[in-house]
Amino acid sequence: MSGTTVTTGAGPARTTAAGRTRALARAELTLLGRTRATLAAAVFVPLVMPLTLRSAVSSMDLKGTGLTVGSVLLPSAIGFALLFAVYGSLVSVYAARREELVLKRLRTGEARDLEILAGAALPSVAIGLAQCVVLTIACRAALGTGLPERPELVALGLLSALVTWPALAAVTASFSRSVEGAQVAAAPLTLVSMVGSGTFVPLQMLPDGVAPFCELLPLTPVITLVRGGWSGHLSAHDTVGALVTAVAWTGIAVFAVRRWFRWEPRR
Repeated sequence: MSGTTVTTGAGPARTTAAGRTRALARAELTLLGRTRATLAAAVFVPLVMPLTLRSAVSSMDLKGTGLTVGSVLLPSAIGFALLFAVYGSLVSVYAARREELVLKRLRTGEARDLEILAGAALPSVAIGLAQCVVLTIACRAALGTGLPERPELVALGLLSALVTWPALAAVTASFSRSVEGAQVAAAPLTLVSMVGSGTFVPLQMLPDGVAPFCELLPLTPVITLVRGGWSGHLSAHDTVGALVTAVAWTGIAVFAVRRWFRWEPRR
């Protein structure tokens, strides 16, 4: 007697890159919610900083710069969101997942390197974007900033920042041995960007010998494009210069991640 064995049922479910990235992002969001210190710094610090800066901006002599209190404060608020909600939190996230061997285990599965890094970054990026929206609405209501004169410049500035700053966070985390060390490693770039990129003081008000150097900082083109896009007072020369600097920093950051990012703990 002979018989035929029929096997039914579907084979292994295949996943897509987008699906894997979303799954990693959901898991990272859960982990981020359990890390209260990182979450608090990412959510509350960018919202509080513009309030502390308002009195200082109001006392500035903005005559002849083409700027108003609103056009100074709004890009600064967006810069704080990028520095603390995106860069600062992601430095801690990448360092923590590396030390916990999460990144090493993920690389043994289907997920590719880019998917792993992007999945870890998405919650922080989403928080940063949400803060930018909230701060924009608040500045419009309190300072009358209105709508941007050139929204395409604002969009380009934010787009470049949301690629560059997660990559810079990954690079920074690679040069630390612990989560605490990663926070210390992130401090120099954060402080330099806050002081020299036009967040505290617009570039137009900096000394002539300092401004050219500050224009080369990674956050400067973002602030320049956002501020110029809102006020509409950005020349073609300055627009091209900011775009070139932004693209250059994006390329540098991506190259540095590919070259130096560490997937395993330092021993």
